[in-house]
Amino acid sequence: MLETSVVQAENLSKTFAGKEGVVSAVEDVSLSVEEGEFVALHGPSGCGKSTLLLMLGGLLSPDKGAVRINNQDVYSLPLEARAAFRAKYIGFVFQQFHLIPYLNVLDNVLVSTMAVPDAGARDGAVELLNRFQLSDRLGHVPSKLSVGEQQRVALARALLHKPRVLFADEPTGNLDPENAQIILGAMTQFAAQGGSVLMVTHDETARAAAVRQVGVEQGKLV
Repeated sequence: MLETSVVQAENLSKTFAGKEGVVSAVEDVSLSVEEGEFVALHGPSGCGKSTLLLMLGGLLSPDKGAVRINNQDVYSLPLEARAAFRAKYIGFVFQQFHLIPYLNVLDNVLVSTMAVPDAGARDGAVELLNRFQLSDRLGHVPSKLSVGEQQRVALARALLHKPRVLFADEPTGNLDPENAQIILGAMTQFAAQGGSVLMVTHDETARAAAVRQVGVEQGKLV
């Protein structure tokens, strides 16, 4: 793997205890993502791609192996420092949005500033929401939004602090084609401006937006 890689993973493995014994979710995976690269991980349900994404994003400790982001060994950091590192360098977008139900759209986007204070965050949040055609929704709570609008809010939240890398787990899984294209277009633009994107998807259209596609089967890259 190149030293210039924004994301570097070496020999990652993860097992879980199942009803019939130990299940190997990810087995000896090495992967890199370069600056400005948009990579799609694809494969059938249960193949380990989401587990791999969580390990790469610093959210799930591997049993074996190492992850470096921006040349930092993520799992060598104590938990609090690791959380601060994620807040500064990583953006996440999930299929389920994870918006806070009692906060309005603008405040949901600004939640990330609790970990990384930013004097210009409010203006940046409004700019992103305008870009995602949500300027008339700033005061709405998530339950008043469509599914597509909720995902656009989640993406704005992920992009607010200008991360080095964006991890996306099935970001278009619940969306109609129009909203899916808005999300994919925004991630493509993020990569074109020098960010790195790693997206898990089973959707052929979403895969086509990536510049590199990597298959996952039974916890291994194929």
